[in-house]
Amino acid sequence: MKTFMSLSDLDQLAEDYPARPVIKQLLEWLIAPGEFPEDQRLYITEKLFGVHFPLQLEPVIYGITERMAEDYNGGYWDFYTLSNGGFFMGLSEDRIFHVKCQNMCEGDLSADALGITSCLYAYSHLSFTEGNIAREYARHHHRLREFMAEHPEVREILGATD
Repeated sequence: MKTFMSLSDLDQLAEDYPARPVIKQLLEWLIAPGEFPEDQRLYITEKLFGVHFPLQLEPVIYGITERMAEDYNGGYWDFYTLSNGGFFMGLSEDRIFHVKCQNMCEGDLSADALGITSCLYAYSHLSFTEGNIAREYARHHHRLREFMAEHPEVREILGATD
């Protein structure tokens, strides 16, 4: 079960709630994820990262996840764009992962929180590479941190990444 609301869920909330103008204003401030369809995965990731996605970013995210969560053995990942222009990947599983992080933090994360954490690690690490893509990774790191601040597991994610 995902621990965040989709844009359509938020729009429906705005329609159903009596204080609709207040909710509409809040929606403008919130950063919301949008899962994109399977047939758009290659197009969107190519648009965001070019050849760097399959050759650099994606394998780094998988590797970080393997090292952080011993009980992770691969799996299907959902891809999300954020309303602030960001991107992240989250495991398509409804389970909790026990993690041991580089900063000595140890605890449990939901599948989507693990994905956010792994993406934050990858963006940070890759932002120190050379070229324009490094700046793009840094931008995505900051955009994902903005979204992470609204996530129900913000404390756990911060503990794992800071």
